[in-house]
Amino acid sequence: MKLSREIKTGLIVVLGIICVIFGYSFLKSTSFFSDDLKLYAIYDDVGGLQPGTAVSINGKNVGAVNAVKFKDASGSLLVTFSVNRELAFTKNSIVELYDTGLIGGKGLRINPSFEGESIATGDYLNTSRKASLSEVADQKLSPILEKFESALTDADSVMLNVNAVLDTKAKRDLRQAISDLSTLMTDLKDAGGTLNRLLSTNESKFDRSLSHVEEITSNFAKLSDSLNKAGLGRTLAKLDLTVSNLNKLMTQIENGNGTLGKLVKDEALYNNLNGASRELDLLLQDFRLNPKRYVNVSVFGKKQKEYEVPEEDPAIKTEN
Repeated sequence: MKLSREIKTGLIVVLGIICVIFGYSFLKSTSFFSDDLKLYAIYDDVGGLQPGTAVSINGKNVGAVNAVKFKDASGSLLVTFSVNRELAFTKNSIVELYDTGLIGGKGLRINPSFEGESIATGDYLNTSRKASLSEVADQKLSPILEKFESALTDADSVMLNVNAVLDTKAKRDLRQAISDLSTLMTDLKDAGGTLNRLLSTNESKFDRSLSHVEEITSNFAKLSDSLNKAGLGRTLAKLDLTVSNLNKLMTQIENGNGTLGKLVKDEALYNNLNGASRELDLLLQDFRLNPKRYVNVSVFGKKQKEYEVPEEDPAIKTEN
């Protein structure tokens, strides 16, 4: 059968229209004969979300964004997307807008919920937006930058105040102090070098001195062992006991207990002993000066003379 030119032209036009329709559907990531769910989400800012962007559930692509356009005069954006029916979720699911990479691309993912009324074509889902890396960095770094700027301002103010306080003389003195500190560090360095040379030169002597110290320490240890074996501990314990008993005895004397305590503390006894001692002294003195008063010896039976009290009788003087 031979087709006329008009029929061929008509077929070509029909095929062209079909190709345009399928191409448009492919570019919009929608299938012309698909049975996908057509859903909607409303955002205040989509961050550059483009039609054809994949829509995923748990990391699996289940659809694509069909269109992004203004919903009304308020500036809200209506996102139209399609999802296949492979996974049945409900209207309580949430559509999240997130960053797909560091370069700022946006994607949609559905956090499915399986409780409530089943989803249907034309439903609006609740939305959420995950902050991008740049937004998080801006939120975290902005307070730090503000504090850093404030610190710089404070440091600038401090430097201005320091410059105002430090006059020419103070600055000169400060430079002199820094110069003196540098000189001191140099002297300390030289002293350290001298000390190192001294230690290097007398290293053998120091070694011998340390050996002698070790020998002395060893001798002390041996002496300590010898004293310990000789019963020094027991001797010290007995000495401590003796001192304790002596302290008790002194306490008793101080309190007037016992004979010695009474002798020390009894004032009447002290006075009596003092008086007796004085009288004994007078008796001995009188006996020495006047022996005839106490001893009369008559060889031929001569009558003894009566004792005459001397004018300077010590007893009489004492009584007076």
